[in-house]
Amino acid sequence: MFGVKLSVVLVLLLGLAHRGVDGACSVEHCSNSTRCVLSKDQRSCKCAHGYYADKCDHNADVKVICGKDYITIRALEDFFKYHNVPLQSLHLPNKSCRAQREVIDGATYYMSRISRDQYLACGGRPLEKNFTHILYSLSLLSEPQVTGNIIRDPVIKMDYTCVYTYSRTVSLPFPVVPFSTETVMRVDDLDATVQLMLYTDRSYTKAYSSAPTIELRDKVYVEVTVTEPADFFLLLVDECWATQFPQPNTTEGSAHSLLQNGCVKDRTVSFLNTTEGQSGHNGGSSTIHYSFDMFRFTTEPHELYLHCTVQLCEPVDYKSCTPSCNSISKREAVRAGPAQSLLSYGPIRVEVPDRPPSSALMTVVLPVVGVWAVGFFLIVLITVAKAGNRRLSHKEENTP
Repeated sequence: MFGVKLSVVLVLLLGLAHRGVDGACSVEHCSNSTRCVLSKDQRSCKCAHGYYADKCDHNADVKVICGKDYITIRALEDFFKYHNVPLQSLHLPNKSCRAQREVIDGATYYMSRISRDQYLACGGRPLEKNFTHILYSLSLLSEPQVTGNIIRDPVIKMDYTCVYTYSRTVSLPFPVVPFSTETVMRVDDLDATVQLMLYTDRSYTKAYSSAPTIELRDKVYVEVTVTEPADFFLLLVDECWATQFPQPNTTEGSAHSLLQNGCVKDRTVSFLNTTEGQSGHNGGSSTIHYSFDMFRFTTEPHELYLHCTVQLCEPVDYKSCTPSCNSISKREAVRAGPAQSLLSYGPIRVEVPDRPPSSALMTVVLPVVGVWAVGFFLIVLITVAKAGNRRLSHKEENTP
């Protein structure tokens, strides 16, 4: 995923003249072409990349490390001492970004290590970008050592580049009922893939593999993340809202806002730290976790569809991904821009627990049953009374 390009130049400064010497060596000792290179006229030589000393037999062990979050260059302390370059004179183009001394596996190095967030502040050159790579280029420099009004020792300049690659997504399947949803966004000349998923709990280790069914007031755990290129862009979840139907801007049915302008709109929403599971914030990394309490709409259908607009920012433009939550305006139609996109997820079903019949139903049923019972009882009494009257009349007729 990462690549390295490095060049080391020693520059001898005499007044305003600059002459590259590239690790000069003694011609009589230049016998190994892998360590030293003779000039065409055979009168001078220079050490090959990574070697130094009169015989070019010392390896400077120069190494550039292109980490996920940092960029480092280092070389052996003896290499700098050979060229009379003290540690305190080494710096990046911004002189406040100084080198430090570090011992690694018993060997002493001078090194410069910065995070990618510090890249521009320390004097990094403008990012070079194309469809497959992003290039970070820096220089480690030494200040000239002045004695009186002359400079005798060379100045070191170590140019190095970290090349970060990524896989470009050409197309994506969109299932009818997605249990994760993806979109491809274009930021300048780069494509980025953003994914939205729901998880079963705050550990964010198990995602739902089918349409989730969640009880009222239970937590709904949402993850929005940049999957490609990983850990480069900052992500801001700008707005999120729920609807009763799959279309995000439909006027049919009800809608409920969760996030607005990157800020909490629903009081149950909380952002979670992606590593520690504690309180977090929006816009500070390439993965955003937040949760809200499950709810349903008062009218059917009760299932929900979740929609979120997202915005991507380069690390050097982090302020664009920092929400201002002092004032919130009414949600407008989804904005279409080169660094913004829309994700939709659903359905999210509401689990309704088994409950006894409604008291309202009982209020209607009981009076009806009572009326029928009283009516039946009256019919029985009338029938019995008539039967008694017949018997009494029959007895009176048979009496002499």
